[in-house]
Amino acid sequence: MTENTLEIIELPQLVLAFIPVLMVLYIQFNWSLSPKRTIYALVRMLVQLLLVGFFLSYIFESNSAWLVLILLIMMVIISSWIALNNIDAPKMQLFQRAVMAILLSGVLTLFVITQGVLQLSPWYHAQTFIPLAGMVFASSMNSVSLSGERFYSELTNKVSYKQARNTAFQASMIPNVNALLAVGIVSLPGMMTGQILSGVSPFIAARYQIMVMCMIFASAGLSSACFLYFSEAKVKQVS
Repeated sequence: MTENTLEIIELPQLVLAFIPVLMVLYIQFNWSLSPKRTIYALVRMLVQLLLVGFFLSYIFESNSAWLVLILLIMMVIISSWIALNNIDAPKMQLFQRAVMAILLSGVLTLFVITQGVLQLSPWYHAQTFIPLAGMVFASSMNSVSLSGERFYSELTNKVSYKQARNTAFQASMIPNVNALLAVGIVSLPGMMTGQILSGVSPFIAARYQIMVMCMIFASAGLSSACFLYFSEAKVKQVS
């Protein structure tokens, strides 16, 4: 590897990354745990990333505002649906709330980051905007999933809306608070690691990582709060 240049990973080298993955699959099989879901997830990950590689190359070259908007809408819809996978409640009733929560929190956070911090011009600069949007919507998706699952579990135990809301919000923020505590000590996050590997100064990489951590934390908290707020009226109708 030369200075300021990332080595291109050849396919035979990439295959080596699956050795520890196979070890995990072996443990699942040896412990009589079904590896089907894991295998499905791995295959889907491979297909999705290979396809998105070709797709993003086209979007980056075209740098079209319409294509960026269409992709953002797809991200919101898909992340909203995935967020409901672990929630034991009617999915279609929750889908609208999830979309609104992820959309509102995501757009607000992205606006502050791209127009305030980065002062992106044009605003739809695909090579910058799309990766940031992916991080924001993924964070919102996980937060809505955690808060929703805990919220409806608490309601099943006949607690009040306020208590269920507060418990669910706290639970949804645990991964993000832990990430804030661990960053720079236990872990170097992906964006900072990637920049350092590319030859960027660690001081500059740290600034970008601070921006990303704030962005992820805010999108998670806002989306969780919005989802729980939108759920209040429905809970009161039922009770």
